Amino acid sequence: METKQETKRDILNKGAVLQRDKQTYAIAPHIPGGIILDFNFLRKIVDTAEKYGAKALKLTSAQRIAIVGIEEDKIDQVWDELGMEKGHAIGLCVRSIKICPATHFCKRGQQDAVTLGLELDKKYHGMDLPSKFKMSVAGCANSCSEPAVRDIGIMGTPKGYTIMIGGNAGIKPRLADILAENVPQEEVIPWVDKIISYYKNNAKSYERLGNMIDRLGLDKIKQDLGE
Repeated sequence: METKQETKRDILNKGAVLQRDKQTYAIAPHIPGGIILDFNFLRKIVDTAEKYGAKALKLTSAQRIAIVGIEEDKIDQVWDELGMEKGHAIGLCVRSIKICPATHFCKRGQQDAVTLGLELDKKYHGMDLPSKFKMSVAGCANSCSEPAVRDIGIMGTPKGYTIMIGGNAGIKPRLADILAENVPQEEVIPWVDKIISYYKNNAKSYERLGNMIDRLGLDKIKQDLGE
């Protein structure tokens, strides 16, 4: 017979989040960058939510569509019906990469944040880390994807990208520190690789990147990263 701890872990592995009623759950299929090109994707979400008696669909701040109000014994059936990857909305891992429309769609975009953001999402989404970890990419300084309050925020400018680290919009908000400026697109992912590797090797359990920066000092981290 499963213990409560094992049951809770099983639920988390299913990408399900207990709702306020303490009886039903929400799940969120992964939608990289919040971009949907195949409209059948939306139809499947709607049809499945209706079939299994969901209470609502919620557009989330992480550019996903949450299916809210699913009974516990139907969670597996819903995922089987959807046939979609789970969005990592909980746990100590990299969450969905938030992306603005950038030069793909927006007249103000200065850098191709969509291509870069999707590459980052493919590489890092769901990666286990010492704490939850959020990233975003913006195509210009308007910062619609809010890079200044992400663990790693990447902001497009006319001369390349500004890379910021340590932002957090949570209980104790913290604006990110600028790590590098005028970074060409092809050099952004190598920078992110270095940052995440350093974080994995130096952060304490449950310590957000911003807290690690405050503990170790920004100058030391810049020096260690070779900035």
